[in-house]
Amino acid sequence: MSTSLAGVFTLGAGYLLLLFLCALAVERGWVPTRLVRHPAVYSLALGVYASAWAVYGSVELATEVGYGYLAYYLGVAGAFLLVPVLLVPIQRMTRTYQLASLADLFAFRFRSRWVGTLITLVTLLSVMPLLALQVQTMGDAVHLLTGAVSPALLALGFCVLIGLLAILFGARHTHLQARHDTLLAVIALESLVKLAVMLALGGVALYGVFDGPTDLQSWLNGPGLAAQSSTLRLDPGQWRTLLLLFFAAAFLMPHMFHMTFTETPSRRALLQASWSLPLYLLLMALPVPLIVWATQRLGVDASALGSAYLAFALSANPWVDALVFIAGLAAASGTMIIIAIALAGMVLNHLVLVARPPDNQPDLYRWLLWLRRALIVAVILGGWLFYRTVGIKHDLTTLGLTSFVGMAQCLPGMLAVLYWPGANRKGMLCGLAAGCAVWLLGLWLPLLTDQAPLVFIPPGLEALEDEPAWYAITLVALAANIIIFITVSLITRTSEGERAAAEACSVDAVIRPKRLPLAARTGEDFKPYLAEALGREVAEREVDNALAALGLSPHDGRPYALRRLRDRIQANLSGLMGPSVAQDIVDRFLPYQYDGLAPTDDIHFVESRLEAYRSRLTGLARELDGLRRYHRRTLTQLPIGLCAFGDDSELLMWNDALAQLSGIEGDSVIGARRDSLPAPWAELLGRIFDEPGSYLYKQAVTLESGLRYLTLHKATLAAEQGERGGTVILIEDHSEMKWLEDELVHSERLASIGRLAAGVAHEIGNPITGISSLAQNLRYDTDDPQLLETADQIQQLTERVSRIVGSLVSFAHGGRHVEQTRLTAVELYQVGEEALHLIRLARSGQDVVYSNLCPMGLRVQGDAQRLVQVLVNLIGNARDASQPGDEIVIEAKPQGSGVELSVSDAGHGIDASVRDHLFEPFSTTKPPGEGTGLGLPLVYSIIREHHGHIQIDSPPPGQQHGTRIAMWLPRPQEDGEDHDEPDSDR
Repeated sequence: MSTSLAGVFTLGAGYLLLLFLCALAVERGWVPTRLVRHPAVYSLALGVYASAWAVYGSVELATEVGYGYLAYYLGVAGAFLLVPVLLVPIQRMTRTYQLASLADLFAFRFRSRWVGTLITLVTLLSVMPLLALQVQTMGDAVHLLTGAVSPALLALGFCVLIGLLAILFGARHTHLQARHDTLLAVIALESLVKLAVMLALGGVALYGVFDGPTDLQSWLNGPGLAAQSSTLRLDPGQWRTLLLLFFAAAFLMPHMFHMTFTETPSRRALLQASWSLPLYLLLMALPVPLIVWATQRLGVDASALGSAYLAFALSANPWVDALVFIAGLAAASGTMIIIAIALAGMVLNHLVLVARPPDNQPDLYRWLLWLRRALIVAVILGGWLFYRTVGIKHDLTTLGLTSFVGMAQCLPGMLAVLYWPGANRKGMLCGLAAGCAVWLLGLWLPLLTDQAPLVFIPPGLEALEDEPAWYAITLVALAANIIIFITVSLITRTSEGERAAAEACSVDAVIRPKRLPLAARTGEDFKPYLAEALGREVAEREVDNALAALGLSPHDGRPYALRRLRDRIQANLSGLMGPSVAQDIVDRFLPYQYDGLAPTDDIHFVESRLEAYRSRLTGLARELDGLRRYHRRTLTQLPIGLCAFGDDSELLMWNDALAQLSGIEGDSVIGARRDSLPAPWAELLGRIFDEPGSYLYKQAVTLESGLRYLTLHKATLAAEQGERGGTVILIEDHSEMKWLEDELVHSERLASIGRLAAGVAHEIGNPITGISSLAQNLRYDTDDPQLLETADQIQQLTERVSRIVGSLVSFAHGGRHVEQTRLTAVELYQVGEEALHLIRLARSGQDVVYSNLCPMGLRVQGDAQRLVQVLVNLIGNARDASQPGDEIVIEAKPQGSGVELSVSDAGHGIDASVRDHLFEPFSTTKPPGEGTGLGLPLVYSIIREHHGHIQIDSPPPGQQHGTRIAMWLPRPQEDGEDHDEPDSDR
């Protein structure tokens, strides 16, 4: 053991350089991401629990109490075997609320910054002996390798390098909440190095000192039997107490809390660690007794060498000594890095920021980053100072047990966080203070004064007087802690905030946030509010990150969405500055507005949490949740639209039928105020709310699907038993019923026309018959050509009147009179000329220009008289819509197997609101007394009985005003072409 200081430093620096290269490979992406994020890497990273105690302290403990050293490994194995009921709930809380440390968790649960501060101080005092233990092992190892009298400077050099690595791995970027893949990979590599070296040392002991398992067994049964029988045995009480201490250390120590919960990649990885970490620790524990037995066989003087460092005596080969040193350095450096990162965050959040809140701090992220870096270095240097002033005077067992007993004082509080909602901050603070007082006086202060431990034995526990000091102090401290904690919690009041936090933290509870409005009206409004505390740039970044995480728009003004945004911002700030400071900032700058009424549970949020939580419900809770889901599904899938409002007009439900009817998804409006709903729903629902009755019948509403007729029913839920009421509205679509009613009215109108037409035909028929008879008699009473011509015209017109009355009667009876009429070939030019002749007989419209552009010889299959009637109606309507000097054009052109006949004008056109109703009876755009609304329905009926169709363009394509009515009519078979009829919907 005559290695030079330079050689040892080179060896240690080379190992730390290896860690740096590993980090660089991960950062640069040289190592595949799927490998870096594999659950096995996380399990190996949890091997940080195997600190220098696992390499040196376990050997020291094994020489003193034999197999009692296994308590160090079995305690943490027991904790991880309880992953589903112990560690997974803690993981859920830390991930949900961005709690990065034990102090964050306690401050969140007990709603007090002083709780977080006290936990931080207790952790700081507890961890200092453990840090000193790590540094001391490096100093002692250097002393054994080099023979240096004072290796403190070399140990300090290693501490500085470890501090730089801690900053590199855990405080390199301003985004402090991110999970550190590089850190996990480096710690996993260190765990592999520790395991490989320990197994190698076990092999040296088994095959280098002994000749294998057979030789070992022979020695144990022979010469080694005396050495084994002289080793002390832990009594059952001490054994169970050690198991409890190491059980608590598995998730309370800052480095273990950080690796187990803050750096965990997923719940699956933590569940896998429930068996992989115990397996790793079992392999780490196997070489310890082999090393002890090998040195006993070699006759090594443990008191001279130091029982913790017996591995250095296994062989004279310098490579074996180098392995022992590397194992200790790997264990110590990994533990110191994680402790420094975790403890720096705790001190920053619960000491520094509590004493100096970051009010509008410029460049907040960089300020926090440099504070964290400085604290990391301070923690590591603090461990070195504690080693130089205190630790160097004590063995590893004393330092380790002092640290573990101190952290165990947080165990009652942690169990209360998980399983006792009735616990309060007063009880926790009093119990923790009492337990820590016993621990500080009994174990911690004697480290400083180098005096015997001060043990206070309460009456009734005199049997502890003869027990080791650590054992008695542990039992008394925990007993005082638990008794005072429970007593004070039972006799003091628990605040509303603590009860709400207890529900959020309990294993079998679902958080129930309250439905309260915020002062901010949109997500964008959060930024100026938070800028007062965080500065404009940081406020904008935090709000934008929270909006992106929730998938919300900055302009979303729903109270429910704003509450979710507020909670997300608080959780993100909690990860940045701790829950106490985050809660203070959010409560001050994003306050709720109280309306004087008791706030009710946020039903939609509660149900969404139940949906995520229901797989873990059992027994009656599972049955009740099934009933809840059944009723919810019934309302959601009800074929009638349903929405529910709280008494503060906040929307609580919007079912599937209403979403389909409105075209609005429920998730986009749940939590909105009634008056902020998209049109026309705000006005429509406001009508039913203002209506004194309980329903509104067939309200005309224009939706994306067109005009709909909706009937609304209202049911008011009265407030009872402290619960606020609300309103439920059913919305039925009665559009089809309205259309059926309109059809019935239309049919009734047609029936009325039929009755009217029958009467008109009867009353007009007799005078027309008389006029026709008189006209016929004129032919026999005179030879005057003019009178004969007049008589013929009278005869023709009376026949036309008879046909018109007959057409009206036929239309009223369904418009089906094709069978009574024989269709022949009709020339459209002649039909147009006759219609214009009749139009010109009228005294109105003399100043309008009429043009018949139908080509000669173009014929259609039809009834000439009816087609004249069609053109007279259309030309008359065009004349009435035209201005003096306007032109009305009749055109015809072949189209497929038919002819397109059109009438065009340059008038004011037809309004779009009445265009679709022009062919309905009594629908007219003319003033009262000037039109009956029967002309176009008659035109439509005649065209349909000619197997044609009609189309209205107003205005025609390419024009700004006017109307063009085009009709398609079939051509005679002898004139037709082999073409399909054009689409009637063109």
